[in-house]
Amino acid sequence: MIRQFYLLLFLFAITKSIAQSTASKQVSTFDIEAPQLQTSKKIWVYLPKNYLTSQKKYSVIYMHDAQNLFDAKTSYAGEWNIDEKLDSLNAEVIVVGIEHGNEKRIEELTPFKNAKYGGGKTDNYLEFIVKTLKPQIDKTYKTKVKNRNTIIMGSSLGGLTSFYATLKYPEVFGKSAVFSPAFWINRKEIFELAEKTKKLKTKYYFLCGDQEGDDTSMVDDLNKMEHLINTKRCYCLNLNEKKIVKGGKHNEKLWRDGFVEAILWLGF
Repeated sequence: MIRQFYLLLFLFAITKSIAQSTASKQVSTFDIEAPQLQTSKKIWVYLPKNYLTSQKKYSVIYMHDAQNLFDAKTSYAGEWNIDEKLDSLNAEVIVVGIEHGNEKRIEELTPFKNAKYGGGKTDNYLEFIVKTLKPQIDKTYKTKVKNRNTIIMGSSLGGLTSFYATLKYPEVFGKSAVFSPAFWINRKEIFELAEKTKKLKTKYYFLCGDQEGDDTSMVDDLNKMEHLINTKRCYCLNLNEKKIVKGGKHNEKLWRDGFVEAILWLGF
């Protein structure tokens, strides 16, 4: 069994090394120091087709797990095809993807320490985005800087972090797409924090599948969180959208298929 496991790892590494990049010409990368995390981060940037010839400024979507967004070569279990989808829409929006920290992913994308899995360094990660990365993006690219033009988006732990970011920095992130959020890993703390938050003006798009795991906790948590949010503002404002996909599982396909509808509903 162990031999087979290492063989699979070897084959996976070989496949990735010979695979062709699928990222479009609108996608570029750069490295930036992340002092809050005591490391450097590779950042992926998608620019709209007409960016170089336009004088417009653009809204920005910040996304986690950049390895899985644009390129099949770097993805673990399939990419989201973000660049191709935005190209097909002629979407006038910039996407900034932040690579996860591999073995430090749980640390970076878990707001509170979990007794079993550890973590709890999302505050550092978000401080990096807000105080280091976003200023650099706004300085380098033609961006709209207000919170209504700044979206944060992710899935699983990235969904949890995206939701937490709107509680921590509502003045920065005015919109959020929260896919299959791993509320379970910090369930007590994230619900208590949401309950204590007096005003929630963020526009949210929630998505999950009804077959994510062995029980209904994903759907239950999402329904509970949506209800909690609605107790803090009038439902008539239409600031929440929730989609529960029948047969949807916890995977890239679910999130890839839900991307376009989410960003179109949120608006940019």
